Amino acid sequence: MDRTTRMADIALAYEWRDGRDPVVVFCPGYNSDMNGAKALHVAALCERSGQACLRFDYSGHGASGGRFIEGCIGDWAADAAHVIETAAPGREIMLVGSSMGGWISLLLAPDLGPRLRGLVLIAPAPDFTELLVRPALSPQDREALETQGVVYQESEYGPPVPMTSRLIEDGARHLVLNGPIDITAPVRILHGMADPDVPYALSLRLVAHLESADVRVTLIKDGDHRLSRPEDLALLGDAVIAFFGEDGF
Repeated sequence: MDRTTRMADIALAYEWRDGRDPVVVFCPGYNSDMNGAKALHVAALCERSGQACLRFDYSGHGASGGRFIEGCIGDWAADAAHVIETAAPGREIMLVGSSMGGWISLLLAPDLGPRLRGLVLIAPAPDFTELLVRPALSPQDREALETQGVVYQESEYGPPVPMTSRLIEDGARHLVLNGPIDITAPVRILHGMADPDVPYALSLRLVAHLESADVRVTLIKDGDHRLSRPEDLALLGDAVIAFFGEDGF
């Protein structure tokens, strides 16, 4: 495992495997890390194919330094950009983003310009702080955010997850669904229709904002938010491998 520092005293952990371009960069979700089932599945595909692969943890996540509760979308997008330029400067990039990692990928992609080969987004959650979190806040939640700066939301994946006023306020400064998204590379989206956390309608809304004409959405009727079953991982693998051809698609 390698480490790099973007902010003083906060070391970012990443796993780099060299190989052919494009470099496949996995962007994890909120409160997730680079050792989740989807990240490891993508890494294994890259290893078998001789493809370069980069996995990493945002600050406050996994093996990286920092406190999760202090992070926000802008920080984590900056973390991702820093790790990419540390490990793969100037290389062609393919972004694979899961949930919040889909939002991070959409923020990173325009700045990559011609280096961007494409995106694969898994249950992407762009603008989730504004579209999903803020409307669901109860009056008690709003009061807690104003007085304490944090509320805790129940999660079926583990302990209650903190949502901070800083996260929500910063999210509002990084919205992508308020206008055209300057991405012309191919985009592939996988989304479960039984996703209880991020409605698949959000992926359909995203399609309308992408400038790319080469966008395909795969809806999995019984798929949940994680999309980590063997059949889901097989679909993810197919989407990723399609980018490995010499001429792309």
